[in-house]
Amino acid sequence: MNWLFWSLLSALFAAATAILAKLGVEHVDSNLATAVRTTVVLVLAWGIVFAFGSHRELAALDRRSVVFLVLSGLATGLSWICYFRALATGPVSKVAPIDKLSVAMAIVFAWLLLGESMTRGKVIGGALILAGAIVIAVMP
Repeated sequence: MNWLFWSLLSALFAAATAILAKLGVEHVDSNLATAVRTTVVLVLAWGIVFAFGSHRELAALDRRSVVFLVLSGLATGLSWICYFRALATGPVSKVAPIDKLSVAMAIVFAWLLLGESMTRGKVIGGALILAGAIVIAVMP
């Protein structure tokens, strides 16, 4: 099972997340909904860590990794808070595609910050994602 398999599973679960979150946030404050979801993710993640014995590697974490993981966690939390607020006020069919602009942004950030190559395929793909999100968000 390679990166493509796991990426497709991620997309499947992300799609399910959008639908389930919209249903869950209908009668609940979006911040509370985010907190409940985050608690579930926290318990699940630590359960997996302990089930697979990964907790033994905690002592080996270096300072740089911890800083970037904490920053990533903050970005994730802010993303989820904004996503749930958007779902509380907008249709999933428009919120989810706009949220997926993160793919195009990640391509640009990876090029600027990580030195990944910017290929013609990435430019065209990113532009298509951008165009698709705009069409879905603007057209009835």
